Amino acid sequence: MRTEQIAFIGGGNMAEAILGGLLAGGVSTPQRLRVADIAPERRAWLAETYAVNVTDDAAEAVRDAAVVILAVKPQQAAEVLSAVAPALSPAQLVVSICAGLPTATLESWVPARVARVMPNLPALVGKGVSAICGGSRATAADLDLVAELFAAVGLVVRLPESQMNEVTALSGSGPGYVFAFIEALATTGVKMGLPEDAAWAMARETVRGAAELAAHTGEHPADLRRKVCSPGGTTLAGLAAMESAGFSAAVAAGMQAARQRAAELAGAS
Repeated sequence: MRTEQIAFIGGGNMAEAILGGLLAGGVSTPQRLRVADIAPERRAWLAETYAVNVTDDAAEAVRDAAVVILAVKPQQAAEVLSAVAPALSPAQLVVSICAGLPTATLESWVPARVARVMPNLPALVGKGVSAICGGSRATAADLDLVAELFAAVGLVVRLPESQMNEVTALSGSGPGYVFAFIEALATTGVKMGLPEDAAWAMARETVRGAAELAAHTGEHPADLRRKVCSPGGTTLAGLAAMESAGFSAAVAAGMQAARQRAAELAGAS
């Protein structure tokens, strides 16, 4: 168990996922975690649910914390960090989960060392994917610490910062694409006459089962796809119709748009 004080600026879903994982995995304790959030009801809920320390004062939260996790919207980061910068020092590590914000920009706002993480929403259930990279002042030990913290909520991948926009397009935004696919499967099933409850359950569990099979076997998705496709069968007919309607092109277009938006967020910082 780590004994460092960890402060969260922002107490939204991703912050909750991370702190919940740290507690569930025995990586930290409620006494070592501090959350700053502007919403009184959110602070009260986090304090009651996780017994962590809460405050509406971000500068108070980060003071004396070894690690500060920045979990606000990218558009809010500059204002928030300018307010807490006087309470930070080079001895501290700021870990940003703000999409699109480069470490160089973050380093220009604070005296602390900086690391950057792109997590995703399944961290809420311990099945997240987090890509990590360090800023110019971050050490190898800093990245090891970040990897340990985020391993509490799923897979950790170390990649160069130059690939973080692509990470955002794939794993960061990816759950949204999957949810849309589940929705489309279930909605079409209902339109075909299936009971609504059954359609939603089957769509959800079909996607879960397919993902777990891919993870369990380690086989390439194309090989698994071929195993489902009997010559002249239903799956082959369905996939052919999807591809004719632009399935692969639509996925690629979505990822390109997400990557472009991440780049825009970086340029606006």
